[in-house]
Amino acid sequence: MRRGWKMALSGGLRCCRRVLSWVPVLVIVLVVLWSYYAYVFELCLVTVLSPAEKVIYLIFYHAIFVFFTWTYWKSIFTLPQQPNQKFHLSYTDKERYENEERPEVQKQMLVDMAKKLPVYTRTGSGAVRFCDRCHLIKPDRCHHCSVCAMCVLKMDHHCPWVNNCIGFSNYKFFLQFLAYSVLYCLYIATTVFSYFIKYWRGELPGVRSKFHVLFLLFVACMFFVSLVILFGYHCWLVSRNKTTLEAFCTPVFMSGPEKNGFNLGFVKNIQQVFGDNKKFWLIPIGSSPGDGHSFPMRSMNESQNPLLANEEPWEENEDDNQVCGPSALWLYGGANGDLLQEDLCHMQCLPRLVRPEPVPCRKPLLSSSSTEDTQTLKVKIPSAVKDAEELEFSY
Repeated sequence: MRRGWKMALSGGLRCCRRVLSWVPVLVIVLVVLWSYYAYVFELCLVTVLSPAEKVIYLIFYHAIFVFFTWTYWKSIFTLPQQPNQKFHLSYTDKERYENEERPEVQKQMLVDMAKKLPVYTRTGSGAVRFCDRCHLIKPDRCHHCSVCAMCVLKMDHHCPWVNNCIGFSNYKFFLQFLAYSVLYCLYIATTVFSYFIKYWRGELPGVRSKFHVLFLLFVACMFFVSLVILFGYHCWLVSRNKTTLEAFCTPVFMSGPEKNGFNLGFVKNIQQVFGDNKKFWLIPIGSSPGDGHSFPMRSMNESQNPLLANEEPWEENEDDNQVCGPSALWLYGGANGDLLQEDLCHMQCLPRLVRPEPVPCRKPLLSSSSTEDTQTLKVKIPSAVKDAEELEFSY
């Protein structure tokens, strides 16, 4: 009996929470409806006397208003996208994981499962990111939203003003909503300002319209200041290809923390949100590339440099766990005419950075039968940044 009461109370609290979560949205809707009435009726139809000015004001206002309300609607009612089924633990794996009491064995089980998935980010301790509430291995940039009670792909934050979780499926719509909100407030403030001055000086009659026009300018300026700050912050995030969560908590990869791990460059970062087709950038239509489960990373982008595309593939040296390639050899002529691998010994075989300190290594690579004192050998190696250089060595 007592358990039944607890369940009923818990259900009632959840219901009240859902109802109250719509209060911020209701406030925004009421403010927007009042601003529409105040601008269209009290300003344009009552206060503005010039017919041409009325028409121009109303045309531009409704054009902005349509995109403003359209993007707000899409931000609210576009459901957050969740990881697909392949990231969820199967029934057998779930039973094995829950029945295992040793944390190190559980950790290894997740590592084995993650090998089949395109997952490259880790927890701060280096473990595979696992959600124990949704029982799934989190894809890169995926996080669990406690308000929505689910894992959200490329989660940015939960916004109470749209009563929705902002993530991969609706982040573009949210940015457009901020942009059109700033434009909406700016347009109202600039067109109302001259009539605000006239009412202030007492040049126009009408007490009721005066109240609406004065308050309309005040509300527009107040929202403009707050929205332009928020919009500017998200523009900075887009230019760095970061989410709000990643800006506060640096993502950890298998190689360690990397705050610019998803930064592909300014243009490509914008395309990661708005897509490649620029004609869809201003329209609230889904155009973000990918499926939200995996994302291009900076390290992969650098390794795909077209100048290095013809280089022979790197091989792993099991003795020192270095990545080596034939094009990374520095050759040195010994006293007996043998070519020796020396000075940098495979450049310590780093693919992007040249190690400056010499590492002795005198393993003969090939013998020279030439009797000349000096010969020239051209060796092509990757430089420290991205280009390929052709160097000449004398031996």
